[in-house]
Amino acid sequence: MEPRAGTVVIGIGNEFRRDDGVGWAVVALLRERAALRPPSRGTVLAQSDGDPGRLIGLWEDTALTVVVDACFPPSARPGRTHRWAADPDGYLRSAAAGRQSTHGLGLAEALRLARCLGRMPERLVVYAVEGADGALGEGLTSAVAAAVPLLARRVEEDVTAFLRVARRVEDDVRGTRRTAFRGRRPPD
Repeated sequence: MEPRAGTVVIGIGNEFRRDDGVGWAVVALLRERAALRPPSRGTVLAQSDGDPGRLIGLWEDTALTVVVDACFPPSARPGRTHRWAADPDGYLRSAAAGRQSTHGLGLAEALRLARCLGRMPERLVVYAVEGADGALGEGLTSAVAAAVPLLARRVEEDVTAFLRVARRVEDDVRGTRRTAFRGRRPPD
C-alpha cells in the first residue's frame, strides 16, 4: 500500500435547502481565501451532495479529510458547531444521539461502506453545524451564516496542524535515515 498524501476539505449539502448549504458556504469561503493565500500543496476543496460513492471517491487515499455538513437535531441551536474525529476504525466518536442529516444516504452510510471496502481516509474530521431551516429556498439563516467565517478558520487550523505534524514525522524519518547512513562504515 502506498503512503497517503494530500488533504481534502468536503462541504456536503444543498444550497437550495437553506441551512443545508452550510458545507458549501464554508468551502466557497475557503476558495475565496485560497485565491489570496493558496492552501498547502495537495489540498483539494470540494463540494458534494453527500452521495456515499462520491464522498468515498473524494477522500480515498487522502492523509486528511475534513467534512463540513449541516445537522438538524430536535433541539437545535442554529449555528452551534460540533467537531468529531474518527477513530482508526472509522467510527465517529462523541456523536450524540438524535443528530440527523437531510440526506437519505449520506456521511454515516459512506463511512460504513468505506470501512467495509478499506477506502477510509487516514484521518477524518467532521464538523456538523446545527441548522434552523432545511426547507426549500436559498440562503443561510443569519445564525448559521454567522458561524461560517469561524468554521472556515477552524478548518484551516486543522489542516495546518495536521500538515505540521506530518512534516515533523517526515523530517524525523529522514533524519533517522541520514543518521543511520552516516553511522555506517564502508566495508573494508
